[in-house]
Amino acid sequence: MRILVTSLVVGLGLAAGAASAQTVGIATSNPGSLFHNIGTAVANAANKAGLNTTIQPATSPNQFIPYVNSGGIEFGVANLQEVNYAITGEEWWNGNKNPELRIVGMLMPLKEAIFVRADSGIMSVADLKGKPMTDGYTAQNTILPQLSAFYATHGMTRDDVEKVSVASVVAGVDAFMAGDTVGFIFAHGAGKVREADAAVGGLRALGVGDTSEAGLAAARKYWPTAFFTTMKAGSSPGVLEDTVYIAFPQVVFTHAGVSDDVVYAMAKAMYEGKAEMVGTFKPFGAFNPADMHGDPGVAEFHPGALKFFAEVGL
Repeated sequence: MRILVTSLVVGLGLAAGAASAQTVGIATSNPGSLFHNIGTAVANAANKAGLNTTIQPATSPNQFIPYVNSGGIEFGVANLQEVNYAITGEEWWNGNKNPELRIVGMLMPLKEAIFVRADSGIMSVADLKGKPMTDGYTAQNTILPQLSAFYATHGMTRDDVEKVSVASVVAGVDAFMAGDTVGFIFAHGAGKVREADAAVGGLRALGVGDTSEAGLAAARKYWPTAFFTTMKAGSSPGVLEDTVYIAFPQVVFTHAGVSDDVVYAMAKAMYEGKAEMVGTFKPFGAFNPADMHGDPGVAEFHPGALKFFAEVGL
């Protein structure tokens, strides 16, 4: 790894002079998670562009989104739906609004699956009925509605499985590898999925059930930004045949008070740094810089990002 990795706690004191010193932090989830991989890639691109950047891992966006909102760290990586819920205070935010969040740029979509052992005989999410499956996600509230969205496309709910409570997606994979569950939910391409694939001798990535408009509506009841996407056999661990999965937008976000110059520099580094990011994390091959100025929902773009987008004609 070519960047400095520090803990979120250690990084608490760095923010005050970060902007003026052009030294910034990106909050990510734990190592092995998709957002840790993404944050690492973005930080490497930013460092190459001259913006001194470190990543600061925490358990989940539940923890670091409020920290970005308060100005404690400059940037974060998360999915757009969670950022929008955080801004409005909806769902698990229980009315606690984070109005200072701003978007820097849209990334490639997060593609998600429920993974089981390839030799388990489980061929569909419907086959999970009555079986032990990761649930709870006590430190990562964003996962439960995503699980519900998957189940809904098969006419199921979370009550149709035997729930095994875990704290986070990374903990869920550990429970699966320990034999406590028959499956887990995770994003395609993450390092932890590759670890599990090697540990159990191969995974199968289960997709959605009803791929019609009605199936998508059922998924969006739980996860409004969801859409369906097809992945080709062999394109990622566990994709054993062409399969339809749930996907949704991911973003790099920031605090409204971060200087326009710093956010401009980060947006520029992302826009021009695809090759560097792909070199760090291959799923960035699906990143299209021209899509960075997409629809952010209820969120707003930071003025520094908008200035850069205007210059490059987005």
